[in-house]
Amino acid sequence: MLGIFSGAIVSLPEELVAAGSRTPSPKTTGAALVNKFVEKNPSAVTVQVGDYVQLAYTHHKESPLRPRCFLFELICRSFGAKDEIFCLFQGSLDNLGSLKQQYGLAKNANEVLLVIEAYKTLRDRAPYPANHVVAHLSGDFAFVVFDKSTSTLFVASDQVGKVPLYWGITADGYVTFADDVELLKGACGKSLASFPQGCFYSTTLGGLRSFENPKNKITAIPAKEEEIWGATFKEQQFLQIENGKPSIAKIK
Repeated sequence: MLGIFSGAIVSLPEELVAAGSRTPSPKTTGAALVNKFVEKNPSAVTVQVGDYVQLAYTHHKESPLRPRCFLFELICRSFGAKDEIFCLFQGSLDNLGSLKQQYGLAKNANEVLLVIEAYKTLRDRAPYPANHVVAHLSGDFAFVVFDKSTSTLFVASDQVGKVPLYWGITADGYVTFADDVELLKGACGKSLASFPQGCFYSTTLGGLRSFENPKNKITAIPAKEEEIWGATFKEQQFLQIENGKPSIAKIK
């Protein structure tokens, strides 16, 4: 799957900008990245959402089985749109049945429709905590949600990180998310990182947050020169000391 968002939608993550500046490397434009995705993936579908967003997905090399099959790296993918909310979903949910009942969805509703409904709950019942919405999703997954009506982006990866998800910045300043690191490597150079597991990104909330500890800061650690990406994101855990000032107890 592939999602590309202009600076009008997403502020460039400073950590990825810095990573690309430390080690300049060749990049391509967002349009070239979409073309590369289509060339690489037979029967790829691309969706242009307004002037600033492009989404693409394919069922090539996907598991034909439901609800899941991670054998041979075959992972279920789905795309859906409802009420100007667009969603790319990869993986599967273990508790899909109970969540469909919770959100009042039809028995044949799939993961992508469930995530759209969960996002609508988050959006329409503010200040409903975002971490509650994603923390009750049990399974192996990664998804990208774009709400055209509010120009909001919401991205999440499960706590184990079994479903790959990467993000980076293209040559013309588009923030992109994909499950294919080689695809992004050619487009983003060192302005590239693995999306941290157990975290979500929200343009409304202003950046990366942890499911379990949304108040903890997510810090980017510069990667070694030989690594394919420019930074690794880690969650900082804080511990109060006697003078009342927080100090970093652990980075996980």
